[in-house]
Amino acid sequence: MRVGSFVLAAQFPGQGQGEALHRAVRSAEVAEEAGLDSVWLAEHHFVPYGTCPSATTLAALLLGRTRRLRIGTAVSVLPTVHPVALGEQAALLHVTSGGRFSLGVGRGGPWVDLEVFGAGLAAYEEGFPDSLDLLLRWLREPRVGSADERFPFREVDVVPRPQEALGGGGKSSPEVIVACTSPSSVRLAAQRGLPMLLGMHVGDDEKAEMVALWNRHARAAGQVPDGFATPGHVSAGVVQIADHRPEAAETLQKAMPGWLRQGLEAHVTVDGRKRAMRDPQAYTEMLCGLHPVGTPQVCADRIAATSERTGITRFALLVEGSGDLATTEENVRRLGAEVLPQLC
Repeated sequence: MRVGSFVLAAQFPGQGQGEALHRAVRSAEVAEEAGLDSVWLAEHHFVPYGTCPSATTLAALLLGRTRRLRIGTAVSVLPTVHPVALGEQAALLHVTSGGRFSLGVGRGGPWVDLEVFGAGLAAYEEGFPDSLDLLLRWLREPRVGSADERFPFREVDVVPRPQEALGGGGKSSPEVIVACTSPSSVRLAAQRGLPMLLGMHVGDDEKAEMVALWNRHARAAGQVPDGFATPGHVSAGVVQIADHRPEAAETLQKAMPGWLRQGLEAHVTVDGRKRAMRDPQAYTEMLCGLHPVGTPQVCADRIAATSERTGITRFALLVEGSGDLATTEENVRRLGAEVLPQLC
């Protein structure tokens, strides 16, 4: 079992952006001290839901401050960037970290980001598969050119080549993971043989169904043989540890609804479309029911049950749901000291 933290650099009511980012960095440093496997960094623009606008930049900082942790993006929003620019960043981090970087990518949403960065709505609605394929070519081939309508360019050398990594952890290029929230994105990832990042808003049964769907599409595409081992899918969730389960749930129920309300309300659609927003209190309560929230034993049992139901053995768990630095650090330390030993 490989358990890591999921870090949004969330800005809770009454907090500054620097405070949120400091907590994000400290939680990652503590994660290494506590023996966690990885840290996964979210990326958002123009909203307090998450104050990190560049997951790769923050990953670079944390790779420099740690020696063992795998650092991943969860996710870098592909429609708002040039795939080659993102590929160059990923290759650089892979080469210089000795293979400790994972690149998670996703479609993002129909947000004003598409306007600000000049991508346009079509990049979100139609362009993700082509951008993903160009990104994968950049990470795997020595020279790349493109006839893509959005990104046409003559053939150029890939520099630095991911394959030039010294001590690259057995990987010739960075691991690429795709955030999947629909059958179409599951199919996209499976046809390319890429593992999935499955969100914290869905439970074990839905995640198990998505893994089964991935398996079917991957076999049909010739990506995997029959009887293969499940690839490195990652299950996102929430973790809060306390001596009593009601105490852990209360910690989240006091803090998360305020953050969710101001964070989700701040999202602006690029085309003015209406969107339904989750009820923050009900959503928090749902997350407490789905994920490892409670005593160390309860948390270990919950993680083990998810793994058994879905076949997933990698986890990215939101550790900052309290919104408080000291509480977050304690949460990470207890995850390492009191939960992980039960999962070995």
